[in-house]
Amino acid sequence: MLGLNSKDFRLLLIVLGLTMLAPFILNPFPESSELAQFNAGYPDLMQRFVIFGIFAIGFNILFGLTGYLSFGHAAFLGVGSYAAIWMMKLLTMNVIPAIIMAIVFAGLFALLVGWISLRRSGIYFSILTLAFAQMSYALAYSVLTPITGGETGLQAKTFDPRILDGNAGELGRANLFGLEMSSSYELNLGAWEFTFNTGYYVAAVVLLIGFYMSIRIFRSPFGMMLRAVKSNQQRMNYTGLNTRPYTLAAFVISGMYAGLAGGLMVAMDTQVGPERMFWTASGEVVLMTILGGAGTLIGPVLGAGLIKYMENIISKINESILHQWFAFMPDGLEDLLISLIYPFIGKGWHLTLGLVFMLVVIFLPGGLVQGGQKVAGLFRRKKAEKSATATKPAE
Repeated sequence: MLGLNSKDFRLLLIVLGLTMLAPFILNPFPESSELAQFNAGYPDLMQRFVIFGIFAIGFNILFGLTGYLSFGHAAFLGVGSYAAIWMMKLLTMNVIPAIIMAIVFAGLFALLVGWISLRRSGIYFSILTLAFAQMSYALAYSVLTPITGGETGLQAKTFDPRILDGNAGELGRANLFGLEMSSSYELNLGAWEFTFNTGYYVAAVVLLIGFYMSIRIFRSPFGMMLRAVKSNQQRMNYTGLNTRPYTLAAFVISGMYAGLAGGLMVAMDTQVGPERMFWTASGEVVLMTILGGAGTLIGPVLGAGLIKYMENIISKINESILHQWFAFMPDGLEDLLISLIYPFIGKGWHLTLGLVFMLVVIFLPGGLVQGGQKVAGLFRRKKAEKSATATKPAE
């Protein structure tokens, strides 16, 4: 169905269910519970899950399929963001032109960067992409201040022309044909509170489209060529096949995904700064892809969700919350336990992330997807053993 085999179609349905039911899935604890701290079903965080999931899906098309490790993908995220905000300032607050221009400009910039960087491979390619990203950041931060706003960034202003809106002098909000991205609707079910946000569901639909397209790319002859490049590019070159057009196409597609994520960021929050192009943002998407499972379909989405969850939830746990959780313990034991846990939460959440990343790389090289496959295989094996025991004739 939709050009997918049964396995891929089931995977698409799983992603559909997860995104559409996210407000319920991410709020498992009542608001009155002490564990409500772990709820993540509020609009801003759910939007981050989806947008960075798109970013990671695109990066995975390059890294997961070709093996080319880019340390500069944040440049395309930033270019897409700047293109989107300028569309909102000059044309309209409708997010459609902003998103389209974000994809176009990011793709063009990726074409330029890829055409130069792909002349080298391995660590030299990675360093070239990092250099481009840092140059882009420096340009946005200082040299191109009239275009980028410099350190303070850009945002929509009341005096922007917005020629398609016909309401110059009025500061509207980002919208989809009049439907505001910031619109939210709350549902109270006893002790549970759920928030449904228009912007989140717009981003979720875009994620589903992007995920579907990534499946088609993975299963296409083009995707098979990219896997062959990853397997042994030198052998392919010896056969007389020019692999560079394929790797360049993968690089551009990956950059366009990053631009799409940048455009969606602006659609959710109409403010852009150069920090989106800094090297740490590029490193973050690498971590997302590896944690989830490079070369898998759903892995980058899972990795993006894990990192953003830790960044926004684990980092908010402080010492007073720990005291509330362990108040039932004797004072000495409570203080000891808190002193052991405290370095891994709050500002120390990066330490927890580092430990998780280390454990995944050592024990699950295939990322979270491999972990899920092992758990599923264990259940299948137990089920098969029970079935064999039940059908074994009595002696």
